[in-house]
Amino acid sequence: MPLDMLLGLGLAAGLFVYLLVALLAPERF
Repeated sequence: MPLDMLLGLGLAAGLFVYLLVALLAPERF
């Protein structure tokens, strides 16, 4: 698996988790 593809998947997963937390717990932001 290419490193840039792995990095892209990691960033997408991180962004997804961040948005999920922001939606579920908006008082933290």
